[in-house]
Amino acid sequence: MMDQFLTNIEGKAFRMAEIATGNRDEALDIVQEAMFALVKNYSDRQELEWGPLFHRILQSKIRDWYRRSTVKRRLIAWWKTEPQGQGEQSVEEVHALVDKRNRGPLQQLQSDKVTEKLIIAIKALPLRQQQAFMLRAWEGLSVKETAQAMSCSEGSIKTHYARALSVLRKKIEADWS
Repeated sequence: MMDQFLTNIEGKAFRMAEIATGNRDEALDIVQEAMFALVKNYSDRQELEWGPLFHRILQSKIRDWYRRSTVKRRLIAWWKTEPQGQGEQSVEEVHALVDKRNRGPLQQLQSDKVTEKLIIAIKALPLRQQQAFMLRAWEGLSVKETAQAMSCSEGSIKTHYARALSVLRKKIEADWS
C-alpha cells in the first residue's frame, strides 16, 4: 500500500519541489527525504492520512531548503564568489516534467509556451502563495488538508491561495493581451 502511494505521489511532489527550488537535484533530494520521513514515522497510520502528512513533510523540507539557501546566499555574497548558473534548468527539461502527452506540433508549441509562462509565474510567487497554489490546484487538497500540510490556519490558506490566483490571472491576462 505505501509503495503504491509513494509511486502515485512521486511525480507531482517532484514538480512541486523543482518549482520551489529551481534545481532538479535539490528537488530530488527533498522528495526522497520527505518519502523516507513518511515511511519511517507514519507507515503505521491509516492510508487516508498519508497524503496530508506527506505534503506537510514535503512543505517543511522545502522551507528548510529555503532557510539553508538563504544562509548560503549570504555567505556566498559575503565572499563574493557566487557561481553563475547553479540551479538553472533548461526549458526543455521543465517541459519534459510538466507534460508528457503526445500531441501535434502546433498544439505542443502552444502548450509549451503557456506552460513555460505559467511555471515562470508560479516561481515568482512568494513561497507561501506558491505552496498554497501547488497543494490546492495541482494536488487537489482541500483547504483543511492544505492548512495541515503547511502548518497554518485555514484562513491563511484561503488568503495565500486567493492572492496566488490573483497574481497568476493578472500575469496570464497580461501575456495574452
